[in-house]
Amino acid sequence: MPATRFAPSPTGYLHLGHAYSALTGWQMARAHGWRWLLRIEDIDRARCRPEFTDAIFEDLAWLGLDWERPVRVQSEHMAEYEAALGRLQDMELLYPCFCSRREIRAEVAAISGAPHLWNGADGPVYPGTCRGLSPDERDTRKAVGVAFALRLDVAAALRQTGPLTWCELGEGALPARPELLGDVVLARKDIPTCYHLSVTVDDARQDITHVVRGQDLKAATPVHRLLQALLGLPAPVYHHHPLLAGPDGKRYAKRDHALTLRSLREAGNSPAEVAAMTGVPVEA
Repeated sequence: MPATRFAPSPTGYLHLGHAYSALTGWQMARAHGWRWLLRIEDIDRARCRPEFTDAIFEDLAWLGLDWERPVRVQSEHMAEYEAALGRLQDMELLYPCFCSRREIRAEVAAISGAPHLWNGADGPVYPGTCRGLSPDERDTRKAVGVAFALRLDVAAALRQTGPLTWCELGEGALPARPELLGDVVLARKDIPTCYHLSVTVDDARQDITHVVRGQDLKAATPVHRLLQALLGLPAPVYHHHPLLAGPDGKRYAKRDHALTLRSLREAGNSPAEVAAMTGVPVEA
């Protein structure tokens, strides 16, 4: 049976933008007879908190949404991400990157006439500084304890997969150009996964056929499509919905504490009233 999911990170309380995304996917699932699943994306150990996970369940239930059990919690599946990472390493598609964010920004800024190295939303595209390091250079830096991340060699990966496309509802097949995001980070020294890898593995493990998520993640989809091809995973259909914005035109974010579902509930709003604020009212 087709399935979609809502996958928040427990780094704060859910706000109206989260409610909009959850309601959009839930209503699509109800309209088409799909399954609607919940996933807790808690790989960010520094920012995720158990109390925020509990609040996610409470807020969604208060809104009147229901989901399948058990809920997939990313921190409980690190071995699966590590196994996927190992497959990519065996394919010789990963390399250690010792650059800090500051060093990457400085290097990109020093390259004159290189607007293609800035992708706007996420800052500079990694220019491949560590890609050409010799095995000896890599081992030497690791031996002295230099922190590193593991990046995907996108050009080498595309040579294995060939051209790829992905399907967006309402738009059809779109060309996947993961090279526009550069060699993305897939893991860090102390964590065997990052967002791109974990979300790709999770969607396959949960048999997600339709990914419903915000427009801000549309640019990352070609990377996910590349990982699906490399790992032999199915490719879902995507629907990237608009982002909900406030009266000032700025999209809602966790810093907007006054617009958390918790605070709106405490102010006396009903679930129907909060749903109406998102423009996706809950149907009986």
